Amino acid sequence: MTNSRSTRVNARVDGRDARWTEHREQRRRELTDAALRAIRNHGATVGMDEIAAEAGTSKTVIYRHFGDRLGLYLAVCQSVDTNVLGDLQQALSHAGDDPGVGLTGDAPAVIEAVIDSYFAQVERDPEVYRFVVRRPTLNVSPEHDPVIGISDTIADVLQPIFEDALREAGQPITAARIWAHGLIGFVRESADRWLADPDRLPRSAVVRHMAQFASYGLAGALGLDTRSTT
Repeated sequence: MTNSRSTRVNARVDGRDARWTEHREQRRRELTDAALRAIRNHGATVGMDEIAAEAGTSKTVIYRHFGDRLGLYLAVCQSVDTNVLGDLQQALSHAGDDPGVGLTGDAPAVIEAVIDSYFAQVERDPEVYRFVVRRPTLNVSPEHDPVIGISDTIADVLQPIFEDALREAGQPITAARIWAHGLIGFVRESADRWLADPDRLPRSAVVRHMAQFASYGLAGALGLDTRSTT
């Protein structure tokens, strides 16, 4: 009887804990969304007072859920990371709808989809992008840097694509991870410069130029006829 009663009590406690955990996670998501709105409205240099006002709460409540401004910054980065991954997978899915599309069949189609996905995020949410890349001083190791984490997320998608291309070309796959990070670095630096240029070209033109440049290099590395990538 005692064991049965104890089990029921523990079940009620566990149920309350689960509901409270779910409530906290939901509240964190709501506050993160409010922070994103505040960034869009006030710019990348938004202050905690403005974020709290957007959330309809106090800074104390925000700090209770995130610890400090850094904790909120990391939550925003996680949200951006999720969006980047979703957009990238969707872009690659659309690129793969065309027959014969693949790195060895039509390199520009895949590369352009990747580059355009990144630039689309920058164009759609420039202040959020600035907020993320202007990261505050982080007391974390490089492997826990959220911006590096976003790069790794993209690299995880690109690496198997490059591996398939190398296998099809009869080459070892050891270069795949290096190529993935190299393409990300190329795209990120170009996106930063593009965003800062008041006279910037349209996104479509920049993406096309970058895809042509990258695909020629990839075709050469794979030993393909570069004339097929024009």
